[in-house]
Amino acid sequence: MTAIIRTKNLSKSYGKIQVLKNIEMKIEQGEFTAIMGPSGSGKTTLMNTLSTIDTFNGGDVWIEGRSLLDMKKKALREFRQKRMGFIFQDYNLLDTLTVKENILLPLSLQKTPVGEMEQRLTQLIEALNIESILHQYPSEISGGQKQRTAAARAIITNPAIVFADEPTGALDSRSATQLLEQIQLLNRTFKTTVLMITHDSYAASYSERVIFLRDGKIVNEMFKGEQSEKEFFDRILTIQSAIGSDKR
Repeated sequence: MTAIIRTKNLSKSYGKIQVLKNIEMKIEQGEFTAIMGPSGSGKTTLMNTLSTIDTFNGGDVWIEGRSLLDMKKKALREFRQKRMGFIFQDYNLLDTLTVKENILLPLSLQKTPVGEMEQRLTQLIEALNIESILHQYPSEISGGQKQRTAAARAIITNPAIVFADEPTGALDSRSATQLLEQIQLLNRTFKTTVLMITHDSYAASYSERVIFLRDGKIVNEMFKGEQSEKEFFDRILTIQSAIGSDKR
């Protein structure tokens, strides 16, 4: 497999506080990876540096073989817009646009032909089961439907990587399960690489690999292999207990 993300001695400091400490990791093309750790472990900072939202102080990051250090601000912005998708806990939907318009917004900004936009939309609404709400506004749909809309918007540009920041944090258990199943389906169907930050061991159990951070360092990692979600979940809980992670 090909590494879509690779870091070497990745470090990040805010003043005298070092948040990331010589992180070395690889994310393979098409992999669904969860990053876990206690509050203050550096997981959100790691995601922000990998997604080019934030800069780093030491080491380097390669995405699709390109060093972020070699890219200027404009190139980084264009790279983020075209090659990355984002799913946030608070949805980030525009209330004045319908579900369909929210999903198609990134393609509209890229001036994608209407026919191609409609073709991509058809594939996604079937996978995410949101056809019935396309013409409704965010205020008229449930939290789970909003998050599935956000997931569709994140993936409709055919990004190389989707970054998901606590995507189930604001959802009830039923909606969370539905969303995780849809993200898993999107990962398997479209071979999109997914990198998810989560406190929730249940959410992490839907991934293929879990990377555990503590004090800015990778302290453990686990691969699902042939295990079921339940078996993987039990193992994740064991590691969480050992490293002292936040639980919900």
